[in-house]
Amino acid sequence: MARILAIDYGTKRVGLAVTDPLQIIANTLTTVHSKDVIQYLKDYTAKEEVSCFVVGKPTRHNGDDTDATPHIEKFISLLVKNFPSMRIERADERYTSVMARRTLTEMGLKKKDREKKENVDQVSAVIILQTYMTMI
Repeated sequence: MARILAIDYGTKRVGLAVTDPLQIIANTLTTVHSKDVIQYLKDYTAKEEVSCFVVGKPTRHNGDDTDATPHIEKFISLLVKNFPSMRIERADERYTSVMARRTLTEMGLKKKDREKKENVDQVSAVIILQTYMTMI
């Protein structure tokens, strides 16, 4: 089977998470600068089989779009352009940053490590991926 790759897109950093080839476990992958994410994904998909990209969908508590929505939509257009045959799915990302920070605390990371945005973005991507995996 091919992996599923989740993307927590931000205008500065992008957190990435990926499943194992059997699509059972979600793991952190990395965090990349937003300007480098398309090339990173090209390089990654050249060496690993990926069946689907899952992009976090930011929404407000009531389900309305957020200020980040136009940035996400632009990014998805880039994905479609650069990966025309790749399936792209959306998964709710409400509260993922809060859950990620809580997870990092529960893991026993030092405060300095918990406050690194890169770690929060990666764990947020894992949560997005886990959310998606429960829907399929």
